[in-house]
Order: sequence, then C-alpha cells, then structure tokens
Amino acid sequence: MRTRLHDIAHARAGDKGDTSTISVFPYRDEHYADLVRELTPEAVRRHLGVRGDVVRYELPNLCALHFVCRQSLDGGVTTSLALDTHGKSLSSHLLSLEVDVRAAAP
Repeated sequence: MRTRLHDIAHARAGDKGDTSTISVFPYRDEHYADLVRELTPEAVRRHLGVRGDVVRYELPNLCALHFVCRQSLDGGVTTSLALDTHGKSLSSHLLSLEVDVRAAAP
C-alpha cells in the first residue's frame, strides 16, 4: 500500500550551519522495517534536494532512523537569503514522501 510518510511516522530535526539532522520515528514499531526499506539515503537526498551527502544511522532499539544531511540549508540559517532554512522545514517536507507500507495500515 502507498501512503505518505506522515501517516505512519513523525520526525524531529535540528540544524547547525549548513547541516540538517532529521530523526524519523514510526508511530508503531512494526513500521520500522518499512522505514528502513523505503528511506534510503538516496531517496531522502533526492526528495529533499540536498546538494551534499546524506548519511543514515539505524537505531533499531529505538525504532528510529537518523539522517545527517550536509549542504542542505543553502549555506545555513544566518547566511542564506531563503525564507526558512531551518532543519524543521526539511523534516516537514520529508514527511510528504510517498512510501510503500507492508505492515498493517495505521
């Protein structure tokens, strides 16, 4: 079944300079395998339009994925002319990604 990521997970974000960090947590533990399969570093990089590399850290004991996205904030909060270059904007955008869900629907 295809669904938007926000239907099965929520996210927290942070930023420092031109690097954004995003952690994604499923609402239900059984969706963690769906997140691992669907949220590859390349899928996240492509969806967010990140210029630099995206590194994914798997945290199975927490059922969470943590992404470090370099060169993702147009130079950073204090140097960019963009309206909102905070990491929280990227985490909200990531939750709009369509994913395949194999676990039971929410």
